[in-house]
Amino acid sequence: MATTLGAPARARRRIVGTPSSWLVWGVVAFFLVNLAGVVGSVLVSSFGTRWFGTWLPEGFTGSWYASAWREFGLFDVVWVTLQVSLLVVLISVLIGVPASYVLARRDFPGKKLVYFAFLLPILMPPITYGIPLATVLYKYGFAGNMSGVVLANLVPSVPFVILTMTPFIEQINPSIEAAARMCGAGVRAMFLRVLGPLLVPGILAAAILVLVRTVGMFELTFLTAGPDSQTLVVSLYYAMSAAGIRAQQSVDAMAVIYTSTMLVLLVVALRYVNPTQLVARVKETPQ
Repeated sequence: MATTLGAPARARRRIVGTPSSWLVWGVVAFFLVNLAGVVGSVLVSSFGTRWFGTWLPEGFTGSWYASAWREFGLFDVVWVTLQVSLLVVLISVLIGVPASYVLARRDFPGKKLVYFAFLLPILMPPITYGIPLATVLYKYGFAGNMSGVVLANLVPSVPFVILTMTPFIEQINPSIEAAARMCGAGVRAMFLRVLGPLLVPGILAAAILVLVRTVGMFELTFLTAGPDSQTLVVSLYYAMSAAGIRAQQSVDAMAVIYTSTMLVLLVVALRYVNPTQLVARVKETPQ
């Protein structure tokens, strides 16, 4: 009887909740409403003709997107963004996957320090190491062009691939590799035919997440980009800083294009990447 009577009471407590839970949900709702208001105002402004002191613009038009496309040279900007992102993804995977294999399969002195060194570019704000990094790149003539942007973005991207891929490799039973060697498989055959298919989900996850990170990276790209190597986010910053020269609706249209691009990339990432796979290592690395 006590159990029967206690169940409705617990159900009521779950429905009513505590004051602290209501406070938390209230703060979350307030944040989401304000975020929706900011995004909505930019979206409406990008389609508005004139908007002064009223709830909605006087009229709506899609000409601002065509204007933004022409004024900001968005075709060239998107093309540069695509080139930089794909190069960063390719180089990060080519460097990060073999390095992840070494860290997952080999024990050596100072292994924890190596992991800590890989964590630093991810945990630290990019601006803290971006300024000295840009100084070095400018000194040797790499900054101010696409090569400098790619090199700068590799600093956080390669460790990100390594820290993402290492748990995937650790989950693969080493006896599979031993069996392949016993059957006469060389190093190249073992990586391409045995480990390669097993690592495809991890490589795909790391590649998509690095792509999203590179498209959204502002600090490192801003510090090393030149006039012909600006990505979409840097071009958006320059457009906002020169808002007095161009119409605000044109700048808002460019902001909507950038936000839409990021949303598409995030949807693709969530489609192919399981967030629960991108957790910290489930076991301590033996030293």
